[in-house]
Amino acid sequence: MKLSLDTFPTHLRQARLAPAYLLSGDEDLLVAEAADALRAAARQAGYSEREVHFPERVADWSDIAAGAGSMSLFGDRKILEVRFSGKAGKEGSAVLQRLIDMAGEDTLLLVITPRLDTATQSTAWVKAIESRGAWLPIWEITPRQLEPWLSARARQAGLDLTPAALSLLAVRVEGNLLAAQQEIEKLRLLLPAGRVDEQAILEAVASSARYDVFALGEAVLQGDAQRALRVLAGLRGEGVEPTLVLWSITRELRNLWSLRRGEDPSRRPGPRLPPSQLAALERARPRAAKLPYARLSSRALRVDRMIKGRLAGDPWNELALLCAEFCGLRPVRAG
Repeated sequence: MKLSLDTFPTHLRQARLAPAYLLSGDEDLLVAEAADALRAAARQAGYSEREVHFPERVADWSDIAAGAGSMSLFGDRKILEVRFSGKAGKEGSAVLQRLIDMAGEDTLLLVITPRLDTATQSTAWVKAIESRGAWLPIWEITPRQLEPWLSARARQAGLDLTPAALSLLAVRVEGNLLAAQQEIEKLRLLLPAGRVDEQAILEAVASSARYDVFALGEAVLQGDAQRALRVLAGLRGEGVEPTLVLWSITRELRNLWSLRRGEDPSRRPGPRLPPSQLAALERARPRAAKLPYARLSSRALRVDRMIKGRLAGDPWNELALLCAEFCGLRPVRAG
């Protein structure tokens, strides 16, 4: 069967869970929340152990298959979790189909992947999960859906955001739902329950940390390398996720690219940019025609691969190079 985020909670409350589940999508927050909900329901159903695998090579799939054959020797019911890129290959597909067939009373199979392309959706192992278990494809929140999504999340936290406050929050977190949830949790802790206006959000955010990713975005937008690197060091020291830092930089890169193409940022789809952001972009307009967009995009891609463990290196060092080059300092080859 195929589920949606709307039907998933009701499904988990039913008397009996399916033997196998597939969660797929690129919205990390929503995938993680769905997986947490499924694990909680499984624990309530008596699945007290959890075994997690991250197969990358053919040998990894063989190890999973070998381990699965001995699971019935143990008494405790178990969640068998397999997280991979979605491209299983011949060996992986065969192992997954075997695991789907074996799942049942003692083992609940949970497969987690990024969004599946059309070809992968038609593979035998996906069809097997749909037939015997459940598939929950999780789609990205579009710019048009973002403000209603934020409003609903804020209400769950006891906050009623004004339209201006909602617009400001949407602009600050567009493209990063994890940052959005963190921001709402921060507001819940700093502000009393009830009505929240734009000024309250600005004051709450300003008082919560010495540095924030928006200050970094402003610095690279202005070409202020000294400030950008100082803020970057502060973010690293405070334990901010590099994914959030990269998002802030690439957001401003996309904004300047739009200017170069002659687009009007005030008319772009999605959350409305506040006047202060529009003014900052206008001041940066002369820089928009001079930036090495291809090289900066390549550098940003390297950071993303380092964060995900697909490329050796320290993403923070690469972020520093990205900031410096964005600000117009002497470029360093991305290798």
